[in-house]
Amino acid sequence: MFEFLFSHPAAAFQKGEFVLLGPAPWWMLALSILAAAAGLGWLIWRRRSALAAGLKGWRPAAIWALQATLAALLLLLLWQPALQLSALKPQQNVIAVVVDDSRSMSIVDGGETRSAGAVTALEGGLLGSLSESFQVRLYRLGDRLERINGLDQLTADRQATRIGEGLREVVAEAGSVPIGAVLLMSDGADNSGGLDLKTLAEVRSRRIPVHTVGFGRERFEKDVEISAVELPDRSLADSRVAARVTFRQRGYAGSKARLTVRDGGRVLVSKDIELDSDGGQQTESLLFNAGSAGAKHLLVSIDPLEGEENPRNNTLSRLINVESAKPRVLYLEGEPRWEYKFIRRAMQKDRTVQLTSILRTTQNKIYRQGVASPDELKDGFPSDLKELFAYEGLILGSVEAGYLTPSQQQAVMEFVDRRGGGVLFLGGRAALADGGYKASLLAEILPVTLPEGKATFRRDRVGVRLAAGGRDSLITRLVENPEANEKRWSDLPQLADYEEAGSPKPGAMVLAELMSPNGRPMPLLVTQNFGHGRTAVFATGGSWRWQMQQDLADQTHEVFWQQLLRWLVTGTPGQVLSSTPRQVLADESRVPLAVRVRDKNFMPVLDARVEAKIMGPAGASGVAELSPDPKEPGIYIGEWQAGNAGGFVAEVVARRGEEEIGRDVLNFRREDGVAENFRAEQNRELLGNLASQTGGRYWKPDELARLPKEITYSEAGITVRETRDLWNMPAVFLALILLKAAEWFLRRRWGVV
Repeated sequence: MFEFLFSHPAAAFQKGEFVLLGPAPWWMLALSILAAAAGLGWLIWRRRSALAAGLKGWRPAAIWALQATLAALLLLLLWQPALQLSALKPQQNVIAVVVDDSRSMSIVDGGETRSAGAVTALEGGLLGSLSESFQVRLYRLGDRLERINGLDQLTADRQATRIGEGLREVVAEAGSVPIGAVLLMSDGADNSGGLDLKTLAEVRSRRIPVHTVGFGRERFEKDVEISAVELPDRSLADSRVAARVTFRQRGYAGSKARLTVRDGGRVLVSKDIELDSDGGQQTESLLFNAGSAGAKHLLVSIDPLEGEENPRNNTLSRLINVESAKPRVLYLEGEPRWEYKFIRRAMQKDRTVQLTSILRTTQNKIYRQGVASPDELKDGFPSDLKELFAYEGLILGSVEAGYLTPSQQQAVMEFVDRRGGGVLFLGGRAALADGGYKASLLAEILPVTLPEGKATFRRDRVGVRLAAGGRDSLITRLVENPEANEKRWSDLPQLADYEEAGSPKPGAMVLAELMSPNGRPMPLLVTQNFGHGRTAVFATGGSWRWQMQQDLADQTHEVFWQQLLRWLVTGTPGQVLSSTPRQVLADESRVPLAVRVRDKNFMPVLDARVEAKIMGPAGASGVAELSPDPKEPGIYIGEWQAGNAGGFVAEVVARRGEEEIGRDVLNFRREDGVAENFRAEQNRELLGNLASQTGGRYWKPDELARLPKEITYSEAGITVRETRDLWNMPAVFLALILLKAAEWFLRRRWGVV
């Protein structure tokens, strides 16, 4: 209908330039229209007395508007309106037809596969129509772009869809071949994270319009898909690990499902969940024990539900490296007290964290425990950065800030900020505000703003409770069930002392609270991230009563302190720390590697020699040499190609000359045949944006009969400038008739004919 009324397709108006071919300039047209409108207005005003009976109020203005519009349209036709546009020269340009040949195109929609639908559309006359005016090149797109000779070479079995990379290859050919347009036939299920700005910029720079044809349903009626699993890359042995699983579903609102984490065939944890409303994202948390040291390949899954259309997207795999290292925590205590004794007793049962302590017995004497050698800490708290940085965590008990020299306080700050260690401040007679910490350098790294003055330490009985921020924390999870855990905290024996910790700083998290004698809640356990590390305040010296006033077999006190100190040291890096953006590669072989190298003072090492020795499946091995990153000192980057599917282990070694700085172990895994299981619905948004950003159009399969005519409007390839008259459009004559008929109708109705 549009083309019948306006003589040209809509694309011609979208891409063409409106021009006036008449000899007179456009400003004379504007003046003529104004003059005609003014003259018509003057005539109506002059005859107002004769027409007064029928034309009252707004009616003269209506008659004038219709007459002025008619006059303007007639004057416009005298100036010869036209469209100027670029069109592809027949038989001198190439149309690149790119057909998605990935596994998602094998999904059956509407009685046939998406791939079969694309073939039907091409064989049903589209290829023939395009071939009449253009040269046609066929490509199939999967994890790479391939030229094909016929549609019989389409198999819909490629393991991935990388639309951006395919388009870049087509654009690269435009340097030697006059490509006039690209026709992409796909479901838009791209596995490379979408289209980046660089790809779109390359296509636009060549002015190549990309027309997209969408296949497949835009949403499944019954489906559950896991979209993300947040899991730490590393963990200490026998530590609790939290997994946050994000998924979406449609068609199962209010139903029950089972969420499971498996290590091989062994179930680590499972949880029955109730599914929220259709279409929205839902996140659930799971806690499980990391177990013994070693690389673990975990499968996170939701059991398939009845009638689910794509159960293959219910499982994601993740890697976690359970480290065998035993991090060390230095505990400085200013006075003999029960809290010190019971903390040490709790950590003696922990095989993961080693506790080394300095106890000030008198003003000038110290008592060391847990030292590795007779000379360790013989002079007391470390004054040297290297000595302090040998630990991963630090506890400051009831010891006044002045006991540490300014240089030692600065070292503690560097321990958190630069080293990436964890510092825990305890409550006590000489701790926090009463210990002068508010006026010390250490006030900056505290997660709370200490109150003014002293006398903040109280010897009163107070109860404790779990704060909102502690409900999902691994530190405060005493029992697995969240409701039971909250009750367990409320039932803990009262503390006999506490310290007013002040107010939490922005970004700090209150995990537990104490109920003061006047009923006012006060922070008990507060944590925050600072620099590369983390700090915490536990504002009491009386948690030992949780052990003494409960059954001998009760493990609450031990569990709490073991979890708190593991949090303190987890994530504290060594001198060499390796990483990769994705440890699990879905149908991808490229593995970017990055290694952070620090000296014993944890300053960036600029002249290291860094290499990764990689072992893979079926005896695959190799060495990747890493180069300094010019953007960030102390970072070394490289790349490895994982040729086969399976697990890989990279041992990273950094040396300076003949001296070894340190080493690290990194695990990653390549999995084939999984990428196409996810986001398998038609991605209409991606296809539509791609078309609109490049000057093309999104098409449905049943609209393709009009495509051969519209695809000619392009500024790429070999083009010719065309001028198309607009004065002879049926819409113009229809408008003239309608304007005059409307005026006549109104005059008849108002009796002023």
